[in-house]
Amino acid sequence: MEHVKAPKAAVVPLLFKEANEREQGEYREQLDRLKVLYGDTAEFLETVIAGKPIPECDAVLFPQMIGAGYHYKDAFLAYNKPLLVITSRFGTVDMWDWELISYLRSAGLNVFSPYNVELGKVIFRSLAAKTHLQGAKFLMFQDDPGEGMQAYIFKRFYWWEKECTETMERVFGIRMIYSSWKAVNRRADEIDPAAALAEFNSWELPCDPRVTDEQKTLIGQLYLAICEKIDELGGVDGIGANCLNESMYSKTTPCTIWNRLFEKYGIIWCCEGDTLTLLSTYILYQALQAPIQMTNIYPFLVGQAAIYHERIDRFPDVDEPKNYALGVHCGYAGFAPRAFCGCKWKVMPKVLAIVNERSTMVDCELPAGEMVLAKINPSFDKITVIPGEIERFVQFPDTDSLNATLLHYSKGEKVMEELPSHHQMIIVGDQKAKITQIARVFGWDCEVIE
Repeated sequence: MEHVKAPKAAVVPLLFKEANEREQGEYREQLDRLKVLYGDTAEFLETVIAGKPIPECDAVLFPQMIGAGYHYKDAFLAYNKPLLVITSRFGTVDMWDWELISYLRSAGLNVFSPYNVELGKVIFRSLAAKTHLQGAKFLMFQDDPGEGMQAYIFKRFYWWEKECTETMERVFGIRMIYSSWKAVNRRADEIDPAAALAEFNSWELPCDPRVTDEQKTLIGQLYLAICEKIDELGGVDGIGANCLNESMYSKTTPCTIWNRLFEKYGIIWCCEGDTLTLLSTYILYQALQAPIQMTNIYPFLVGQAAIYHERIDRFPDVDEPKNYALGVHCGYAGFAPRAFCGCKWKVMPKVLAIVNERSTMVDCELPAGEMVLAKINPSFDKITVIPGEIERFVQFPDTDSLNATLLHYSKGEKVMEELPSHHQMIIVGDQKAKITQIARVFGWDCEVIE
């Protein structure tokens, strides 16, 4: 199995035929700078004279703008491609180009003008991800998703609907491949236990002393069985399983397996068979390259419904409780790969009653500080973004929330009105402006709640 390669955006640099000898020299110098600054995120195709036909690409790039640009709007519209204006020697838009950019946008063109290099890289990575999704393979292990350990909850979720899968495939071009969770677990039982334990131990994961060799062996067996399926399909970009609702088919849980597949092969993951989360995680991580985690969000405004589900007696004491939420999933803050959690990441015994007694979960913590909550809406034409912060982590012994993320944002009542799902992505850092650019690449509305 090979590591999933990060795609690059294919861009066509445009040169205006009206450029004089000095401007042509400046154009070449600027293009050389951009190849150095953005070479890890973009493939620069051969320069084309503005107005001439362009090869297949993700976007058109202007390393230089001159007044002639006002006379090419019809040609640019005919290209039907995003336009990137990166004209300063610092790898950003030059402020002298704002009028021309505004003019082109008023003509209906999708013009990007990054004001720092990181924002430019987000745009390039978003363009690459959009193209790569055409034909990308997402593998989901499940059998009868609407039935199982908590059918009264799971039957409500849109990601089980045929309409959801068909819309995802049509809009984004992905291939959603379903495979039997029961069958892969049966195959896991056949794998040599000694080889499976050796495989798990080779990962060198920090484990709680209560995690036994039997539990490690079960994880190793399931991992090797899942790898067989990935090898059979080839080129899998994302993976998940209906791990909770169909936990009766498995002797363990796949959390640490998702960590290994991401660390070694770059395969994106999701929990509970949530294909919307898988798609959201893929796009947002590929574009932002920032630590990301799926969790269940429990706004304090939900009140007793959240407290009852997590078996806690009360929410933490905070000022303005309407602007707080807990992030909890499977007994802890939620799964995230080890690379994202420098402060804390450890394999722990399971917490939830609905999974096998030999199951495990990861207790991990993203860095405290700025974050956003974000997820694609079920309409697939909108993304909701909630800026805030990870304030701290709170513990509730002998509950289903042994370690939870305390999340703070500014518009709690608005969040309750607009939140698209109980599954939310926590993304570390100030990501609002970057996600706005991602939304423009994909043609989404971007609703920011702040």
